[in-house]
Amino acid sequence: MPVLQSEAADLLGLMHYMEGMRLITVLELVSPTPDENVTVTDTKFNNVPVRLYLPRRAPGGLRRAMVYFHGGGWCLGDAGMKSYDHISRRISNELNAVVVSVNYRLAPQHRFPVPFEDVYSVTKFFLQSKVLSQYGVDPARVCVAGDSAGGNLAAAVAQQLLQDPEVKTKLKAQILLYPALQALDLNLPSYRDNDNKPLLPRSLMVRFWSEYFTSDPALREAIASNRHIPADSGHLFQFVNWSRLLPAEMRKAHVYSGPAVGGAGLAHEHRGFLDPRASPLLASDARLHRLPPAYILTCEHDVLRDDGVMYAERLRTAGVPVTHHHAKDAFHGAMMFVLWPLELAVGHRLFSTCMDWLNENL
Repeated sequence: MPVLQSEAADLLGLMHYMEGMRLITVLELVSPTPDENVTVTDTKFNNVPVRLYLPRRAPGGLRRAMVYFHGGGWCLGDAGMKSYDHISRRISNELNAVVVSVNYRLAPQHRFPVPFEDVYSVTKFFLQSKVLSQYGVDPARVCVAGDSAGGNLAAAVAQQLLQDPEVKTKLKAQILLYPALQALDLNLPSYRDNDNKPLLPRSLMVRFWSEYFTSDPALREAIASNRHIPADSGHLFQFVNWSRLLPAEMRKAHVYSGPAVGGAGLAHEHRGFLDPRASPLLASDARLHRLPPAYILTCEHDVLRDDGVMYAERLRTAGVPVTHHHAKDAFHGAMMFVLWPLELAVGHRLFSTCMDWLNENL
């Protein structure tokens, strides 16, 4: 219903589509209130707003840390939303970890690369020895994490850190929860199988990707018809060739024909979707092989399923340790369904599985 209302307001010119959707975010916001286990404060790292979670109990040595990026299609979401706040508190308390949840700037007001630059700036700032020391963090036990668009940002940050000679601290892990990882081919089997599934239908994901780059409706229409990649970028399709990267049970009866080539104009005007900082699956094998161990969650009933599955395969091929948890009974965003009135057993199960992995690997 909020999607329909937002579309109506957009058509009537009353407000931008994403501004209408953002009202949902506002209704879910909670204040940074400390509890018996964790202190919670809203502050800034490198002038970017963050919500900081610090465990109250004695550290017993240096602590672990997580830099978290929320989801919402780069257009929605907030670290202060009830579900994100709840999960950050639990991670901080149960893992005795410092959690930095980043409120990066959002599209359409701030398009690519601004959201990426914000999360990268925070991560780079936090990884400085003096900052880690200030919060009692073990420099060998820091990870990045994110869900959906936040998983996209986490993957991109992990890649970029390896190219940055100023960063001396290496990430221990990257946690990618049903991440969006490429904007080249939006006709993957998962997009076809889950075209009209709730929470994230294909049409909404097309809108998120296009809004991340531009307000030009021509790009949205080209992405929707899968005709947005120019011929001179055709070599990039090898990185998202699902006929090679997906297992047979996910390819099913779908036939691979490769995306149709589009005109050069859109790509040259909005080059973001060809940039690995926006589409981490486009990184070369040479760039992938030095990445930290990855935990990747994918859900069967999710248009983004195949992005995560293909990235897991490419990371493994590049020699990166990967734990890929595929939930056959889950849908996009399922891990956030851990609070009443949107509380589901599958949400608790996915969260517990992820926490077990973090406990052993961070």
